Amino acid sequence: MSGGGILSYKRFGSEAAAIEKSSIGYCHFEPLGQRIQQMNNNLKSWVSSHSLAMTKKGFTLAEVLVTLGIIGVVSAMTVPTLMQNHQRKTYVTQIHKFYNELQQAAQQYMTDRNAVNLREAGLTDQAALNNFVKTYFKVVNDCGSTYTPCLAPSYRKLSGKVIGAGTGQPAFVTIASGVSFGYGLASSGTADNSRVAIFDVDINGQQGPNIAGRDVFILGLFNNGIVDEYALTSAPGDKDTRENLFNTTCNADNATWHGCFGKLLNDNWEMNY
Repeated sequence: MSGGGILSYKRFGSEAAAIEKSSIGYCHFEPLGQRIQQMNNNLKSWVSSHSLAMTKKGFTLAEVLVTLGIIGVVSAMTVPTLMQNHQRKTYVTQIHKFYNELQQAAQQYMTDRNAVNLREAGLTDQAALNNFVKTYFKVVNDCGSTYTPCLAPSYRKLSGKVIGAGTGQPAFVTIASGVSFGYGLASSGTADNSRVAIFDVDINGQQGPNIAGRDVFILGLFNNGIVDEYALTSAPGDKDTRENLFNTTCNADNATWHGCFGKLLNDNWEMNY
């Protein structure tokens, strides 16, 4: 081997040794025990910090009691109003349904007899009115001329005034929807839009509250087939007349029953009183 070859070999060997030494010097292997200890310390630190945060976000017993007290007061103030509004909407829904049924029955009565109004169709006496009711409504209880058990023994007004028992009508029935009513002829003239009959309606029979303007209404059936406020002499009535009837009869402390239904018509089927 020539001298140049020997030098090259030595040079290569020294460089390799240097590289090996350098590689070992820069590769740092941490002992396993130390690494596990470090991980354990990190975990303890994380748990401690999060436990402190959770403790800070909690509520004291006093804070919980105050919050519950506030919720109780708000509930006591709002729940009765919500229940009252719901009940009133139920009343309106039921009287609106009967209103539609009565008006549809009147129109069908005229159609079946090819007549232009109810009197022409033959609705001129109590016998004809009895036949009208029993033909166009599903009667489940015919109380005859006795108001109970179809209607309640007595009723009150919005003011609390007791307005006595019975409604003075000659016939009383309960129909399949649960509505009870007394009815009779109640002519206000001979004009095409004059009143023909009266319907004293209790939307839930003897069940409470039995208050005129809540679950009890007096409807008028008019010669042209329109159902409106009973106290009107012709239909359809105007808003001012209905409003005046409500203020002087339904909402007044007297013995009159009527005036409430027209208010519902005026207020677009909302019980705002």
